Amino acid sequence: MGRGRVELKRIENKINRQVTFSKRRNGLLKKAYELSILCDAEVGLIIFSTSGKLYEFGSAGINKTLERYQRCCYNPQDTNICDRETQGWYQEVSKLKAKYESLQRSQRHLLGEDLGPLSLKELQQLEKQLEIALSQASQRKTQIMIEQMEELRKKERQLGDINQQLKNKLEAAGQGAFTSIQGSWDPGAVVGNNTFSLHASQSNAMNCEPTLQIGYHHFVPQEAAIPKSTAGESNFIQGWVL
Repeated sequence: MGRGRVELKRIENKINRQVTFSKRRNGLLKKAYELSILCDAEVGLIIFSTSGKLYEFGSAGINKTLERYQRCCYNPQDTNICDRETQGWYQEVSKLKAKYESLQRSQRHLLGEDLGPLSLKELQQLEKQLEIALSQASQRKTQIMIEQMEELRKKERQLGDINQQLKNKLEAAGQGAFTSIQGSWDPGAVVGNNTFSLHASQSNAMNCEPTLQIGYHHFVPQEAAIPKSTAGESNFIQGWVL
């Protein structure tokens, strides 16, 4: 009895599906190889399993077969589109190259190089451009100098304010120190346990008149009391006076 027709639908059993894949994949690769040998044909075969594994066969190399396939798939319309795009890019590159060369020439002219080919009108235009550039550079330099001067004036004012504050603090500190010293020398001020009278000392010093003592002076020990005059007229030490 012959085999019945196999219904073409997805095999639900995973094991049976994997076994069927392996058998038919090997058979397909074998048929492709036989076709390339028997018919001298260039055959390319690419298979991906459900797990993403790659199986391939190429009688002349799979990459070479793919390149040939891509060349054959391009129609004349696509070729015309590619040619137009290539031509557009070539024109754009040519424009950019010409612009770059023109900028290089202008730069050399501004530096004073390659001035021989220039005409009188071109030289006048170059001179005008240089004058404009020089004027703009001078204006920018003046602006920067003014800004720096304003910044320096601002710093000067700040330093002046700081200096005035320090001066006021020093004056206040000096005034306080002078007041404390003046208070310590005030008449009748108390230092320790002693009371000094500045006015009494000054009056006694002014009332004391200078006298000249000539002659022998009897030595009196320091422990002995110094006798004073009962009349209260003078405090001279007893002895002979010439």
